[in-house]
Amino acid sequence: MFTSTNPFTQEKIADYAAHTPEEISQKLEQGHQAYRRLLDIPLAQRRTWMEQVAASLKNNVAQHAALITQEMGKTLKEANAEVLKCADAALYYATHITDILQAKPVAADAYKSYIAYEPKGIILAIMPWNFPYWQVFRFAIPNILAGNTGLLKHAANVSGCALAIEKVFVDAGFPAGTFQSVLVSSKDIEPIIADPRVQGVTLTGSTPAGKSVAALAGKYIKKTVLELGGSDPFIVLKDADITAAAKTAVQGRMQNAGQSCIAAKRWIVEAPVVAEFTAAVKTLLLELKQGDPTADSTRMGPMARPDLAADLARQLQDTISQGATLELGGTHEGCNFAPTLLSGVTNKMTAFKEETFGPLAVIITAADEQEAIALANETEFGLGAAIWTSDLDKAARLATQIESGNVFINAMVRSDARLPFGGVKQSGYGRELSLEGTHEFLNIKTVYIQQ
Repeated sequence: MFTSTNPFTQEKIADYAAHTPEEISQKLEQGHQAYRRLLDIPLAQRRTWMEQVAASLKNNVAQHAALITQEMGKTLKEANAEVLKCADAALYYATHITDILQAKPVAADAYKSYIAYEPKGIILAIMPWNFPYWQVFRFAIPNILAGNTGLLKHAANVSGCALAIEKVFVDAGFPAGTFQSVLVSSKDIEPIIADPRVQGVTLTGSTPAGKSVAALAGKYIKKTVLELGGSDPFIVLKDADITAAAKTAVQGRMQNAGQSCIAAKRWIVEAPVVAEFTAAVKTLLLELKQGDPTADSTRMGPMARPDLAADLARQLQDTISQGATLELGGTHEGCNFAPTLLSGVTNKMTAFKEETFGPLAVIITAADEQEAIALANETEFGLGAAIWTSDLDKAARLATQIESGNVFINAMVRSDARLPFGGVKQSGYGRELSLEGTHEFLNIKTVYIQQ
């Protein structure tokens, strides 16, 4: 039994019964049969159904957003934006999937040779609670359009979201089994990965979870894509627009109550502008009201679970005991954690060395741009990074020195349907989104024709 609990009130929303092995077996067979059916269905029809997905999300945005807010606590404004981003992605891929799947001719000594991109079958998605719709749809939309089918094992605390997403695909007209949610514990996931009808596994989550799933997938020779943790640097150089940088730093760190793999977790600021930057972000953080996520005046909701808030509090206190200065915040009750700022953080402290998954911002001083780059790379993670400077040529040069899958210049790191997204080092491997992400779970087939 999985229980969904409102993070703000701690009231139970609903209980969901885990699927039995027999029910899981039925879902696997249904997913496989749906894959076989999709092979005979024209791409134009799949595009039409995906347009219906987009329309359904837009027409029912308030209902979906309310469910997200209830189950994991983000503000209604943020939840609305998440649902609409999913709808936009569905329309984007419905428009561009023909080009993405287009066979690529390659000159060889054959009469004709080309690379074809063909579906493989069921792809298992193991997804987290922090963006319970976007993480799922960014996997499902391109894969289903390409002809694969999806099986979702969602985080237990957003089981309602998982079932609601399944219904969106059913109501859009896709064949039964094209997209299904399976309610199962992580400890019971191995038989699903082992099933020969499952052709790949994609996971978004923590690095330990990624290691576990990758080991299982390797055991059964299944392709994996892993989007894991991050400790993204947000570099502010002395020639940056400090006002704009401060605004984006606060947004990038505090949106979704700081619970994002690509949040701006380490603010690395060049020494001459540390004081100015600190004053600017403090002013913005003081204006950030944390509370009831359903209230229009609330700018930041609660964290998703009490244990997550308690772990962040431990990291905060450890870092203060190591010599950092608490500039503001630092209090929490249950899941409600006040926006918090630490200054004087060094590379020897907990908040620098560990991923902090919540509304804790830290300021690290760099003597110059080269030390800023060195500090940015001094992490086991490599998901995203931001550089703020008025010199765009310098920014492009420095971007090549950053060890991450994404570098954003004078902008907030985010995932975009048009661009590949993923990390390096302990942040995972493989890509989601764009042409590159769509091809991850396709059979990249060489076709060689001789007269």
